Amino acid sequence: MWSVGFAGFLPTLPGAMNHPFRIPVLLAAMALLASACSSGADAATTTTAAAASSTTSEAATSTTATTTTTSTTTTTLAPGIEPTINGLPAEEDAYERRVISVKIDNHPSARPQSGLQEADAAYEVLVEGGLTRFIAMFHQSDSEFVGPNRSGRPTDSGLMAPLNGAFQISGAQSWVKDIFRRDGVHVVYDNGITTFRMPHRKAPHNLYTSTPAIRDYADNQDWLDEAPRALFVYGNEPTPTTETAEIITFDWSNHPKVVWEWDGEQYLRFNKTTPHEWVDADSQSGQVAFDMLVVIKGKRYTASSPTGAGSAVPGIKTTGSGDALVFYSGGVFEATWQRDTVQDMIRVVDDAGNDVILPPGRVWVNIFPESRAVTWE
Repeated sequence: MWSVGFAGFLPTLPGAMNHPFRIPVLLAAMALLASACSSGADAATTTTAAAASSTTSEAATSTTATTTTTSTTTTTLAPGIEPTINGLPAEEDAYERRVISVKIDNHPSARPQSGLQEADAAYEVLVEGGLTRFIAMFHQSDSEFVGPNRSGRPTDSGLMAPLNGAFQISGAQSWVKDIFRRDGVHVVYDNGITTFRMPHRKAPHNLYTSTPAIRDYADNQDWLDEAPRALFVYGNEPTPTTETAEIITFDWSNHPKVVWEWDGEQYLRFNKTTPHEWVDADSQSGQVAFDMLVVIKGKRYTASSPTGAGSAVPGIKTTGSGDALVFYSGGVFEATWQRDTVQDMIRVVDDAGNDVILPPGRVWVNIFPESRAVTWE
């Protein structure tokens, strides 16, 4: 169990009483060094040179920066389903605001993470070395202590583009930044305004952020502040499950398998048999848990700079179509996902091409390599 009192490391900025995110001046030198180490560590843990020579970027014919306009559609909501990213209620002033997304480290040295317990939804995405990272999304919720924050990857861009919110990352290779610009993603980098270093951890696993601070930063950039489209279609009569699935095992790579167990109310996350915990700024902790799981199976590919500069990284193709799984209330049904471009939301459909219906709830979305196994019992 964690006993460090994180709140003592979170001094308050004058004029920003609710944003405890600036580390004292005496840590500035460490922050600069840690930032450099973080960037270098990300570049070092990449695919081999052989992989880099046979690279491609998903649906990318150019990395020229462009401005993208996202079309919106009018959706009629079922009674009792709220216009939020997960169909759950919100405070009145939260319905029409942007979604804030934060890239979170999942290296063993980064655990337990902070902020996952407050996120409205999350993506899990493959990175180098068979590890995964998370993207925590905050629409109707906020957290003043989220992290550790890590760098962006090409797959992230396609997931963030249709949400039109703000995406906090620690950094990215220059060619990955080009992809974010091409897709019109509003990226917030490690800037010392929305980010801060925590002395209880070593770099690069010590960078944290605050969603209220990111919201203020986005306002100052004059970025559009509007509600995201819902991740999926929610309803009071969800698509029925077809099998019992109370223990779900994800074989992401040669790292220990990720297991989710249904406890009668929600799914609890384990790394093999070890509970995956979160911790907050007051040292309160608990097990990572979400209401339902969605699996989007896509083709794994290797992405790299068109010029050959930098490091190659793994990606998952999220345009086109593929197999999908939906787990809720201790059951599962199989479906198909589809979308034409990265500006579209990912649709999960049945055999007739109709949108499947999910119950409203906090949803964990696995962007999963189609060549690996998901099993349940």
